[in-house]
Amino acid sequence: MLGVLGHGFLGTRLAADLPGAVLLHVDITDRAAVLAALREHGCTAVVNAAGKTGFPNVDWCEEHAFETFRSNVTGALVVAEAAAELGAYLLHLGSGCIFYGPSPSPGGWREDDFANPVSLYSRSKYAADLMLSRLPNVGIARLRMPIDGSPAPRNLITKLVGYAQVIDVENSVTVVDDMVVAVRELVGHRAQGVFHVTNPGVLRHRELLEGYRELVDPLHRCELVDEAELEKRGLVRAARSNCILQSSRLAALGIVLRPVHEALRDVLTRYAAARKGIAQVAEL
Repeated sequence: MLGVLGHGFLGTRLAADLPGAVLLHVDITDRAAVLAALREHGCTAVVNAAGKTGFPNVDWCEEHAFETFRSNVTGALVVAEAAAELGAYLLHLGSGCIFYGPSPSPGGWREDDFANPVSLYSRSKYAADLMLSRLPNVGIARLRMPIDGSPAPRNLITKLVGYAQVIDVENSVTVVDDMVVAVRELVGHRAQGVFHVTNPGVLRHRELLEGYRELVDPLHRCELVDEAELEKRGLVRAARSNCILQSSRLAALGIVLRPVHEALRDVLTRYAAARKGIAQVAEL
């Protein structure tokens, strides 16, 4: 049995789409509760998708340091300890937002590069990575800016189209459909160490918004600005991570995700259909 911790955007999706998975509703900072849940369901593998990302965004974490630390660092280590006690494999969902700016080597940040986190959220995620990456029977899947065909507050598409000002930068992103495939394969391999689970290629926010206007809402408008201007206007509290990641360790296992622009068009087409369906239901 595969246990999935975290009943948010990604946890619920993984529990629904992964064969033999069960969603565990438990406080990950409570070691006894985590152990009991894993034992009850006979979990031989665990995916930890729980943690604090802040609402409506990571600026929340700047004002809730201890809550963020307890969930993203203490909670992650509690889950690792419980899994180790039962001999279960752990795949922890990390974040590529621990990297800021250009990578020191061509092609993007590598899995073994030292990160340079700035925001409190990214520092908490990297703190957990530094510990978990040294443990046996543990894998870390670092994700970046998830995009999905279903509208949701944590979906990058929904986030960007909701802003009046958007920074126009290049980034690696993770398509949720492909993430599910990668997680299934990583768990199947009981893969250890760090893996960047991002779709090949680079996506500009401008390109995503252009696709949104073409396939979803031709009337959508926003102002494209650079990151310095966003901070100058006081629209963000914590500096944002913008980075490109390599996924060489994922490829080495034979796990190949769709190129980002191919996947984006498919995602936006389904996003448009989902919005239309929501609108039709609302009219009933």
